[in-house]
Amino acid sequence: MQAQNNHGIQGHEAPEIELDYWIDANGDPGDFSVQQARGKWVFLKCFQDWCPGCHSSGFPTLQQFSERFHDHPKVAIAAIQTVFEGFTSNTQEDVRKLQLRYELPITMGHDPGDEKTHARPVTMRAYRTGGTPWLILINPAGVVVFNNFHVDTGKLIEYVAEQVG
Repeated sequence: MQAQNNHGIQGHEAPEIELDYWIDANGDPGDFSVQQARGKWVFLKCFQDWCPGCHSSGFPTLQQFSERFHDHPKVAIAAIQTVFEGFTSNTQEDVRKLQLRYELPITMGHDPGDEKTHARPVTMRAYRTGGTPWLILINPAGVVVFNNFHVDTGKLIEYVAEQVG
C-alpha cells in the first residue's frame, strides 16, 4: 500500500486530460481521452526531456510496459511531457524525438505549463503529481490505483497481466 502524502490522487476518479498536442504511435496528430479509455487499464507516464530520472528509470519502465501491452485490447498507454521547469529544453518537438529514440508505439502528449506565471501544467495540477518521472495507473472503472515516482516494473507488469487475463 502506498503511503499517504500531498502528491497523487490514488483512490479518486481519474480526471480527463485536456491537451492541445497529442501524437499517435506514428507521430501523426492524435488524441487521448481517459473517458474513452474507460473499461481498460490506463498507464500514464509523465516526463520531461531534460529529466535524468526520466531517462534512467522512467523511459525504461515505459518501454517495458509498452512492449508487453501496447497492442492489448484491455490496456491504454499514454505518456505526457509535463513541463514545469526548463521550458526551452522540454519542447513539443522533443516529444516525437523521444518517441523515436525509445521506440515507443504509443500516444504521447505535451503539457507546456506557463513559463511566465510558473503555473504548473494542467495534468500535474489535476493529478497532483510530484514531478517527473511520475506513473499513474487507472483501473477500468476510472479510479487511480497507483501514482508515484517509484515502481517495481516487473511487479507492475505482472499485476496488470493478472488483471487483464
